[in-house]
Amino acid sequence: MKVFKIILFIITATVFAVIIAANQLYSNEKIKPGFVNDNSSIITQPDKEFSAKIETITDWYEAVGTVRPRTETRIESQIAAKIISVKVRPGQKVTKGQTLVVLDSRQFRSRVGQSKQALRKAISGKEQAKQGLIAAQAAFKQAKAAFERIKTYFQSQAATTQDLEKAEAVYLQAEAEVKRNKKALVGAESGIKQAEEVVKEASIGLGYAKLSAPQSGEVLKRLVEPGDMALPGKPLIILQTTGALRLEAFVREGLISKISIGDRLEVDIKALNKRYDAVVEEIVPYADPQTRTFLVKATLPAVSGIYPGMFGKLLIPASEQKVVLIPINAIQKVGQLEFVRLKENNVWKKCYIKIGKTIGDKAEVLSGLNGNEIIGIEEK
Repeated sequence: MKVFKIILFIITATVFAVIIAANQLYSNEKIKPGFVNDNSSIITQPDKEFSAKIETITDWYEAVGTVRPRTETRIESQIAAKIISVKVRPGQKVTKGQTLVVLDSRQFRSRVGQSKQALRKAISGKEQAKQGLIAAQAAFKQAKAAFERIKTYFQSQAATTQDLEKAEAVYLQAEAEVKRNKKALVGAESGIKQAEEVVKEASIGLGYAKLSAPQSGEVLKRLVEPGDMALPGKPLIILQTTGALRLEAFVREGLISKISIGDRLEVDIKALNKRYDAVVEEIVPYADPQTRTFLVKATLPAVSGIYPGMFGKLLIPASEQKVVLIPINAIQKVGQLEFVRLKENNVWKKCYIKIGKTIGDKAEVLSGLNGNEIIGIEEK
C-alpha cells in the first residue's frame, strides 16, 4: 500500500511538471510584427485604402522654461523709512503716477522745515551784508575825500604830518571795511545757494516718502506690509508694466546654434494643453557653467489664460529623420497587440505592427511596414 502511494505521487508530480513546462513554453511565444501564416490572418475588405509613405519628420527638443513679463518693474525705496500703508494688491491694475506705497515722512518734513528756516536766515544775512557794504562804501568815500584834502593841505603846509597820517589811517581802514563787507556779501550769497540745495535735497527725500507707479500696468507681487521697514535696494512691489509676456527657457549648448533672433518657434503651455507661436527676441550670450545651457527669451502672443510664472516648453528643431507614417484610425488593437489591414495580391490580411510616437493624426510605425504598402481604414 505504501509503495502504491509513492508511485501515484511520482506520476502526479510528473504530469504537473509537464503542464507547467507547456504553459511556460506557450507564454514565451510572441507575435512578431508582420503577417501571421495562417488562414485567420485573412480579413474582409476595409472601407477605404491608404498608401503608407515614408515621410521626413523633425525631432523636437523641449527646452523647459517659465512665463515671465516682457517688462517687469521692481518698485524700491530710495530712503530708509517705516512703511505706513500699501495701497495695492496682487492682480490690481494701476495707472501711471498712482500711489503704491506710503512711507513715514515725519523726519523728512522736519528736515524740509529746518532747511527752509536756514535758507531764510541766509537771505537775511545777505541783506545785512548788503547794507553793511553800502555803509562801508559811504564811509570809504568820506575817508578818501578827507585824505585827499589833508594831502593838499599838507603840500601847502596848512596841515601837519600827524594830520596826514591820521587821515591816511582812516582812509585805509575804510577801504579794508569795504573789502570785508564785499567778502561777507559773497559768503552770504554762497550760504543762500547752499541752503537752497539743502532745501532741494530735503524736498526730494520727502518726495521719496510716496512711491508711485512709473507706468501703467498690473501688480504681480506685493512683498511688504504696513509696519515693515523699507530700505534702499529692497523690492517692495513688482509690476508688469506692459501686457506682453514671454517664455524664458534654458537651451542646451549643443542646440544654441540652431536658434537665431527673430525665429518663430512653438511654445507648449502644459497647464492649457495648447501650443502658441513665439518669436525669439533675445539670446543671452553666456552659458551657465553648471547646466551648460543658454537663456533664450521668446515673446508670446497676447492671449488670455497665460500668466507669469506658468510652466512652458520651447520646441527647438533638433534633427530630421525619415519614418513610415499611417493614420491613427487605421490601427486596430487586440489586447496589447496592434495591427493594420494590409493589401497583398488583392487579398486583405492582418499585419501586426509596432507603433512609436504620434504626430498629429498620424502615428510612426517602428516595424511591420516598409512604407510602400496599401493599408485599409474602417470608417466609423
